[in-house]
Amino acid sequence: MAQMKHSVEVEKGQEGGDGEPSVGPAYRSVFAKDGFPPPIPGLESCWDVFRMSAERNPKNQMLGQREVVDGMPGEYVWLTYEEVYDIVLKLGVSIHSCGVEQGGRCGIYGANCPEWIISMEACNAYGVYCVPLYDTLGAGAIEFIICHAEIQIAFVEEKKIVEALKTFPNLTTIVSFGKVIPEQREEVEKFGLAIYSWDEFLHLGDNQQFDLLVRMKTDICTIMYSGGTIGDHKGVMICNESIFTLIAGVGWLLHCVKEHLHDDDVYLFYLPLAHIFDRVIEELFIFHGASIGFWHGDVKLLVEDIKDSRLKPTIFCVVPLVLDRIYAGLTETCAGTFVSLPNDFSMLGTVGPPVPNVDVHLESVPEMGYDALSSIPHGEICIRGKTLFSGYHKREDLTNEVMIDGWFHTGDIGEWQPDGSIKIIDRKKNIFKLSQGEYIAVDNLENIYSLISDIESIWIYGNSFESFLVAIVNPNKQALQHCAEENGKSGDYPALCENHRAREYILGELSKIARAKKVKVHNSVERF
Repeated sequence: MAQMKHSVEVEKGQEGGDGEPSVGPAYRSVFAKDGFPPPIPGLESCWDVFRMSAERNPKNQMLGQREVVDGMPGEYVWLTYEEVYDIVLKLGVSIHSCGVEQGGRCGIYGANCPEWIISMEACNAYGVYCVPLYDTLGAGAIEFIICHAEIQIAFVEEKKIVEALKTFPNLTTIVSFGKVIPEQREEVEKFGLAIYSWDEFLHLGDNQQFDLLVRMKTDICTIMYSGGTIGDHKGVMICNESIFTLIAGVGWLLHCVKEHLHDDDVYLFYLPLAHIFDRVIEELFIFHGASIGFWHGDVKLLVEDIKDSRLKPTIFCVVPLVLDRIYAGLTETCAGTFVSLPNDFSMLGTVGPPVPNVDVHLESVPEMGYDALSSIPHGEICIRGKTLFSGYHKREDLTNEVMIDGWFHTGDIGEWQPDGSIKIIDRKKNIFKLSQGEYIAVDNLENIYSLISDIESIWIYGNSFESFLVAIVNPNKQALQHCAEENGKSGDYPALCENHRAREYILGELSKIARAKKVKVHNSVERF
């Protein structure tokens, strides 16, 4: 392959041997052709990111939230870096006074708000592992994470306390972001446990003092539990160095394309803090002394947040399809591996070239027909660098499955573009064998069948004990009713879905698109 515009080759590819897959050349960003960006002086931990910024920018506005007036969101009210720093230290002493020491686990459960950031920074100050609890998860998943991570104390959004109480026997302390009603206090205290309002907890450590401990780059700062679409959620352990290495890389990339972040920038906090992407973005803006304003939680009124006279954001990070991709976008890589360059329209449809602090290669996946050494290289995307996670919590077996010889195997199938960017074309983990030994790539099939205008969605399933695939189809209501009228049938939508003629019609549409797209017989859906 010819030299790529935005990536440079650092290691030659190699043919596989003894059953091993072939591996394409390793590339890195052209902005790192002379080596990775140097570490940022003075940064040893995520606590230093905040501490150094508070020292440089004490009077800068840091965290802003719309004040609620008569049940309606009003204007933004701000805390300065200096004010947040003081609150963080008080909160950290209170956490420590509860017996949560360095290496202890603190859960944070709720939507983005200043208290979320303050709780996280208090964990950073005293070397406590911050464990985000996705505010959209149910009690079952929350209970699993609390138990698996051995969380001792949890900070909880006021309206989430009822949900948290379903798992509280596994905790010792619950702290509300707001108030605690008497009934909640009574329920918790009868088990000999503790629950505090935010203001109460801030004063718990009054008249006590604990020294801030020395933290190392390799110390774990957070355990983030990945999506868990198959099986239990996995606790991704991320160390301090992974986060600020990415900060250095993004800063260098922005410098190279003549873009910069400043202490007068304002960021609208919209993406969920429980995901690694926004955690890293938040650290990036804090490092630069920027202001962070939180949306008030109603996506339909997001434009009002943006227009508020006391916010006026200069930066707003979003992803397509109302951020759905962020839930899959990788925790194990601190979310930052590739980034599109500004004003380079040739990168549309790609994820861009690598950031300048990782190496990337493709590994052939012969069972799916992907060859990393072909004229247009495609294969599983593998990543190496200090931004990678430190392993899965209590799951060394899973860690060893994806970390091989220092390379993280993402499961994404990528294709190198001539300009050095990567295009995601498939997903490796969604393949399986049917009983006759044929491999099936489900994502690709679902994408083909989703082209049918008369269906809203489709889910395809198969396993190695059967020789065929099945599908669950959600038909388009209007299309189904139109088909029924043409055949002299009537009835409500559920009844039409049960009609055998409607099923035959949908199956016929599936067959037509399969033939048109040349889907192999063993890959086609035979029943649903």
